[in-house]
Amino acid sequence: MEKINQEVLALWPEIEWIGDPDLRAKTARVWETALEKSVLSPDDLKRIPFTLLCGPDLKVSFMDHKRAVVHIARDSGNKMNEFFGKELPVDMDVLLSGAILADVGKLLEYVLDDDGKAIQGTYGKYLRHPFSGVSLAESCGIPPEVCHIIAAHAGEGDMVKRSTEAYIVHHADFMTFLPFKSKSGKE
Repeated sequence: MEKINQEVLALWPEIEWIGDPDLRAKTARVWETALEKSVLSPDDLKRIPFTLLCGPDLKVSFMDHKRAVVHIARDSGNKMNEFFGKELPVDMDVLLSGAILADVGKLLEYVLDDDGKAIQGTYGKYLRHPFSGVSLAESCGIPPEVCHIIAAHAGEGDMVKRSTEAYIVHHADFMTFLPFKSKSGKE
């Protein structure tokens, strides 16, 4: 079994929630690959805002937002399995991997300006994070049901039929984004 990079595990202790050891290792490898390709460091991810759409006053970091999405998705998946059982089963490993990887493409989309603030780079102007995230995930052997979550979690996913797990991640992401966007007056 592949050993998980300690830098990635420090960012994402939730990776340990993925029961399948192969999917767990591949999920971690995607983050390792993204960090290798990005100008952003793990410390940057703990300080930069999670979105560029709410203005410069947003204090919620990328990692705070992303980890909240994963926790909300896990809790939602568990409750759906509890209440709906076999009628609408949620694959928790797929859900968790997808939630952890949903915004990994932002590591290629964002760059830092001269003041150390996150801005959208040239790459990100042409390929938003759902696309670059799927590319990173596929390069590490992530299965299609997880890549689907990455691709469908944002607005781009409004054009496809989402899986149950993709709906959960989409809603966990937007319920922790739209109130900030509304508060900033950028709607």
